[in-house]
Amino acid sequence: MTSAITFSIEEKSQLIPKIKLYLKDELDQEIGNFDAEFLLDFFSEEIGVYFYNRGVRDALEMLDARVDELKESIYVLEKPTK
Repeated sequence: MTSAITFSIEEKSQLIPKIKLYLKDELDQEIGNFDAEFLLDFFSEEIGVYFYNRGVRDALEMLDARVDELKESIYVLEKPTK
């Protein structure tokens, strides 16, 4: 199993211009589509797993919060005992 995030052709067609624009605006560097795609692939392979893992942790935190809310709702239904 690879740790790289795989982007579809459509996603790459949206991301590559963003990379090119960022490099031009922020670093005054102009690159072509091939170089931008190469850079995207590099970040996907080397850093993508960190973003993925962060997303998993964020999702788990959100799920834990929702489960806690659900538990509180269920405890309200509990009937008193003698």
